[in-house]
Amino acid sequence: MHAYRNLRLCSKDCMCLYVCPTGATDTETGQIDFAKCVACGACIKACPSHAISMIPEKYLEPKPKKEEVLAELNSLEYSKTMQENIARELMKKADDPALAQIMEAVMRSNRRMNEDMQRESGYMVPQCKNSKQFLKDLMKDINEPGFPADALLKLLEKIEFNQ
Repeated sequence: MHAYRNLRLCSKDCMCLYVCPTGATDTETGQIDFAKCVACGACIKACPSHAISMIPEKYLEPKPKKEEVLAELNSLEYSKTMQENIARELMKKADDPALAQIMEAVMRSNRRMNEDMQRESGYMVPQCKNSKQFLKDLMKDINEPGFPADALLKLLEKIEFNQ
């Protein structure tokens, strides 16, 4: 385990600097040096904006799901995708700005629920075989203009897939 700072939440009060026994926090870059962090948790307790949390160095293997559960999750994912598409079309056609706002909220809500279900079914867990296959499938687009080829290759190289 080591501490991680979410820069979006960090208010730069820097209380973490005063309590870190190893000097792992750095206000210049806003990062925490994982090599120095001893995972004592002092920075987490001191942070007034709750921007620091602990993350594992290695993730646990996901528990296998029964085929019936995966089938239901896939069915729900499909349903949420269809609902998102319907909301997107209604948002485009809406004459009333309030209705467009509601449809955008429905669209985003369905997207979030779909992402949660995909994580639950193992499709978005960084170290699972489905993620690796997804990244490999993206290789077909590697020569497209604007495609982040370097990032894709780095992910395939760095992520330790455990399934």
